[in-house]
Amino acid sequence: MLEDIKKIIEDYKNETKRHFDIVAEDLKGEIKLLAEGVSTNTEKLQEHDIRFNRIEDTLQVMKLDLEFIKNELKQKVDRDEFAALEKRVSMLEAKQR
Repeated sequence: MLEDIKKIIEDYKNETKRHFDIVAEDLKGEIKLLAEGVSTNTEKLQEHDIRFNRIEDTLQVMKLDLEFIKNELKQKVDRDEFAALEKRVSMLEAKQR
């Protein structure tokens, strides 16, 4: 009877081991898929990082260009000032004649 119990325990142990091996193999496959997905996402994030850095650089250049244009426009005369200056020049020319 002791031999029968040992045989049952041994069979149960072997079946449990086989089951565990199957589950472990399945988990390895799932973990591998997950790792590949993370790797792909990491690559895509790095690509996006590069693109965002380029966009930031472009925006910095545009910002500098806009600041330059803004300063240039500040140095120019607006329409009202131009009209007033035109009137003054006309009056001075009329006095000269």
